[in-house]
Amino acid sequence: MQIMLMGSLELGLIFAIMALGVYLTFRILNFPDLTVDGSFTLGGAMAAMMITQGYSPLLGTLSAALAGAVAGWFTGMLHTKGKINDLLAGILTMIALYSINLRVMGKPNIPLLREETLFTQIEGLFLSKTVVIPLFLVFIVFVIKLLVDWFLKTDIGTALRATGDNQRMIRSFGVHTDFTIIIGLSLSNALVGFSGALMAQYQGYADAGMGIGMIVVGLASVIIGEVVFGRPNIWRTTLAVVGGGILYRFVVGLSLYIGLEPSDMKLITSILVILALTMPRFASVLQKKNNSLVKAEGRGTHVTNSTSNESV
Repeated sequence: MQIMLMGSLELGLIFAIMALGVYLTFRILNFPDLTVDGSFTLGGAMAAMMITQGYSPLLGTLSAALAGAVAGWFTGMLHTKGKINDLLAGILTMIALYSINLRVMGKPNIPLLREETLFTQIEGLFLSKTVVIPLFLVFIVFVIKLLVDWFLKTDIGTALRATGDNQRMIRSFGVHTDFTIIIGLSLSNALVGFSGALMAQYQGYADAGMGIGMIVVGLASVIIGEVVFGRPNIWRTTLAVVGGGILYRFVVGLSLYIGLEPSDMKLITSILVILALTMPRFASVLQKKNNSLVKAEGRGTHVTNSTSNESV
């Protein structure tokens, strides 16, 4: 049980970085970016390729983020300059990235079991492996969360938020929305590529299929986090996204622990997203019914009191 909890925490923190990227497009830009499935693998492929070629794991991880940013930039260019539908632009980039990822890796799978990675570099430093890796991931996620918070409060970040709310209005104020969309997509996929690089190093290999379904995982993390922790402001919302990523992995880990098959995880993910999307609606309906009952009881009490006064 303890191993499952620690594993879920570590994987949840890695997925939280990817979820922050999905949050930027899904919530901030209102852009359904399916590039994520390809850019997550691209990040893992780039980091694995560079590490096996003898480059520093840190350089490989940063290069993975840069490669993800380029993938997001390409999707943004397809949408803004090519006038291709946002959903289709993401799908086209995702499909193209499948072949590009195979080109980058040179084969469908690159093992990293005997290579030096970011995780092997910090193992045994000051504390045991079971403590130092979660602390390392918490530090990275916290720094990235603060950077995202800071960015969204800058002039470009404010324009990005306004672009997602109402493009026509923000264009009337002279903001170049094509630029903000491209910046948002690039930043989002940079985070996704960074997450993919960490995942490849954590699990000890990069695989051409490691990104399949990542957009659903990211959406699940964002939605679950918002429902459970709320989103009153930027700082709280990004924290909720991080919490959603961790909570999602805990649920998946618990499902495997009680005996479900790994092939059932897609079903579990769909059920979690459905519950997260429908529960607020049911809660709102129940709240309205309760308010109606309270009002009805209040009117009944008022009528009873009035009748009693008239009788007196």
